[in-house]
Amino acid sequence: MKHISIKLKITIWYFMLMTVMGMLLIGFLWFVSNAVTTQTAMDNVSQVVRANLEELDMTDGKLQLGEEFQFYQNGVYSLIYSQKESLLAGQVPAAFTVSESFENGLVRMVSNGENQFYVFDLWCPFGWDNGVWVRGIMEVSEDTLMIRNLMMSSAAAMPLFILLATVGGYWIAKRAFRPLEQMIQTADTISEASDLSARMEIPEGNNEFTRLATTFDKMFARLEQSFEAEQQFTADASHELRTPTSVIKSACEYAKKYEETPEEREETIDMIYRQALKMSDLISELLSITRLDQGTESVKFAPVNFAALIHKTCEENGYDLRRFHFALDDTIVLQLDAALMGRLVQNLVENAIKYGEPDGQIWLKLEQRSDEVLFHVQDDGIGIAKEEQEKIWKRFYQVDASRTGKNGAGLGLSMVEKIAELHHGYMELESAPGKGSIFTLHLPAPQKQDENSFCENF
Repeated sequence: MKHISIKLKITIWYFMLMTVMGMLLIGFLWFVSNAVTTQTAMDNVSQVVRANLEELDMTDGKLQLGEEFQFYQNGVYSLIYSQKESLLAGQVPAAFTVSESFENGLVRMVSNGENQFYVFDLWCPFGWDNGVWVRGIMEVSEDTLMIRNLMMSSAAAMPLFILLATVGGYWIAKRAFRPLEQMIQTADTISEASDLSARMEIPEGNNEFTRLATTFDKMFARLEQSFEAEQQFTADASHELRTPTSVIKSACEYAKKYEETPEEREETIDMIYRQALKMSDLISELLSITRLDQGTESVKFAPVNFAALIHKTCEENGYDLRRFHFALDDTIVLQLDAALMGRLVQNLVENAIKYGEPDGQIWLKLEQRSDEVLFHVQDDGIGIAKEEQEKIWKRFYQVDASRTGKNGAGLGLSMVEKIAELHHGYMELESAPGKGSIFTLHLPAPQKQDENSFCENF
C-alpha cells in the first residue's frame, strides 16, 4: 500500500465501504421485507380464523354455521375438524399435502418441499368434552416469493453495481485531484528551471487545493525573496569590498617593494587599519539588512517610551547635543523593538549630521496626530533634489559625496525604511536643494491597553 497513489487508495477504501454498505443494505432490506410480509400474512390468517370462529354454534348436537362464515377469504382457506381431527367442513388446498398436527392459537409456517403455507388452529369448545377445530391455511403468496427472489437478484447484482460505483469513484477522485497534479507539474517545472518567480495556478473556491496552492505560492515567494537577498548580499559585498581590498592590497605591495621609513610604515598600517574597519562595518551592515530582508532578524516588541529611547540613543552615541533641538512628547508609549528603533533613530540623526551644515542645527520632534505617531528629524543642510528623493532608499545610493566631502556605505536609509516596515509604519521625506531635509517616520498610534501597560524597556 505504500507505493499506491492516493487516488487508488481512496478508490480501494471506497470499494470496501461500498461493499460493506451494500451487504448491510441487502441484509437490512431482506430482514425488514421478510418480517413485514410474514407478519402481515400471519395476522391475516389469524383474523380470518377468529372471525369465522364467532360464526360457529352447536344446536341439538349439530354444528351450525353463521351467515358470515367464509370458507375462503383473503387467500385463507377455513376448515372445520372434529375433536378426533376428522374434516367436517371446508376444502383443503390441493397443494397442501402436509400432515400437520393441531396446535391451538399458534400461527406457523409449514412446507411440503415445493410449497409453503401459513397454518393457524383454534379450538372451539361446546361443553366440557365436545368441540371442533377451526384451521386456517394460507399459501405463501407469489408476491412474498417475488420479493424474496428480487432480494436474491439484488444481492447477485450488487457486485456489478459496486464495480461500476468503484470505477465512477476512481474517475471522480482523478478529476478531484487534477488541481494537485497541476501543482505537482508546476512545482517540477519550477524545480527544473530554477525559476522561483513562477507561481501555482490557484483553483477557484476555498477548498483544500486552493489553500495548498496559496501556501505553496507564499513559500515560493519567501524562497524567491531569500534567494534574491542572498544574491543581493553577494553582489553588494563583492562590489563594496572591492575598493578597500584594492587599497589594502596596493599598500601591502608597495610596502614589500619599497623600503619605507618608520613614518611611512606607520602611515601604511593606519591606512590598512582604516580600510579594515570600513570593511568590518560594511559587512556588519550588510548582514543586518540581509537578515531584515529575509525575516531572520528576531523582532522583540515591548512597550517603550519613544521619547526616552530617542534621548538615550543621542546621548550614548556622543553627539554634540548643543546642536539639537528636542520637542518630544514624553507620554507616547509604543510597542517597539528597542534595538531596531534605536538603530533607526541613530541612522536618521547621523544622516542629518552628515548632510547638514557643519556645526548646523538638528531638530527632533515626536508628536501624535489622530491615529498616527510622527517622528521628525530635520537638518539645515544641502537638501535633496526631487529626482533623487526616491533613490536615496536604495542600497548604496548616496547623494553626490563631492557636495559634502563625506563618504559612507549608503545602507543607512535602506535600513531605516526596512525597520519602519517591520513596525507597520513608513518613511516620508520633505526636501529641497539648499533648504535642508525633514525625514518623518509614521507609526500607528498606541492603543489604550498599550498605554496602560507602560513599561520602559530598552
